[in-house]
Amino acid sequence: MSTPSQYSDSLGADVLSIALIGPDERRRKMASAALATYQGGVVREFSAYPPSLDEIPKLMEQHYDVILIELDSDPEYALELVEAICATGSSTVMVHTGYTDSEMLVRCMRAGAREFFTLPFEPAAMVEALIRASVRRPATRLTKKAIGRLFVFLGAKGGNGVTTLASNFAVALAQETGQSTVLIDLDLPLGDVALDLGIAAPYSTVTALQDPARLDSNFLSKLLIKHSSGLLVLASPGEFAKIHASTEAIDRLLAVARQDFHHVVVDAGARIDPTEIAIFDSAATVYLVTEVSISALRNSNRLISEFFKAGSPNLEVVLNRYSPRSMEIDEEHIVKALKRPVKWRVPNDWAAARRAQNTATPLALGTSPISRLLHQMARAAVGMDEAEPKAKKGFSLFGG
Repeated sequence: MSTPSQYSDSLGADVLSIALIGPDERRRKMASAALATYQGGVVREFSAYPPSLDEIPKLMEQHYDVILIELDSDPEYALELVEAICATGSSTVMVHTGYTDSEMLVRCMRAGAREFFTLPFEPAAMVEALIRASVRRPATRLTKKAIGRLFVFLGAKGGNGVTTLASNFAVALAQETGQSTVLIDLDLPLGDVALDLGIAAPYSTVTALQDPARLDSNFLSKLLIKHSSGLLVLASPGEFAKIHASTEAIDRLLAVARQDFHHVVVDAGARIDPTEIAIFDSAATVYLVTEVSISALRNSNRLISEFFKAGSPNLEVVLNRYSPRSMEIDEEHIVKALKRPVKWRVPNDWAAARRAQNTATPLALGTSPISRLLHQMARAAVGMDEAEPKAKKGFSLFGG
């Protein structure tokens, strides 16, 4: 089957590729007839909504210029689709409904829809909307870039050092790649990213999650604070904040961050909510941080069994505070408990860790064995030569 980009190559650069999504066949045919009045479009019809929001990236890989969505078959889910598509791609999203509802119109526009049609379609209005989409398209394509990579740090239990590793990995990643990198503290409500990096943040993750409908690139940029290393940070609040962040809000936050940054690092702490495990599926790598102790290994076993399929390629086990001479559990039993080999062993360098805490200087900026390993992890994460560390250099927000 030809893709929209292939159609454009064969029919000309001015051809609009259009996805028409609607379970109601009669309304879908009405929409198709209205779209046909525009002479410069190629339409592909979908007779069902995507089965889940996880399917949105596959849809966006087809690079449709316009996506027209029927609302009425499942209004709430259709609105979620609109918001997810607008958050992850540059397509112009249009919606149509058989009902005149000002509240629904407002909700659609807040979700990101550009055009709102009420049946029956007016051919002239459809043509005008598609012309507007065509005018917007060149500028959109010029600024489009690949979606950023997501790296998630998760602890087997509290006190395993997730925040220290996530924070310093992010610093190392920004230095090694020279590309834009943001660290997001999702260990709510008591995350310590700001404390570890020695920064005081006026805004927090809670600020972003309280009003997801408002969350876009401009709003997110106002919430971030820049660390001296060049890393951008969205920290947890300095005071205890009661908030239950919805899955939709978290998804929105990560989608916007991945649009704006080459790399997004998340400190998920040791708190695991089954409703939020979608971030594991979209992550380039999930780092499960554990230690050589009965409780930590037991928790690791349970997490891997519950949330990660055997052989999951995006999960890497990190054994923190590793001291082979003092271990009371041998390597064979560690692997048996984890159901997979350990990928990274972070040395137990107490002196370096204490020095970093006292001076609020990230370990990744030093020359300790821990620092060297963190830089190795960062290089491996983006496919760089693990054996050849790059010279440390200044961070570029617009790095390529």
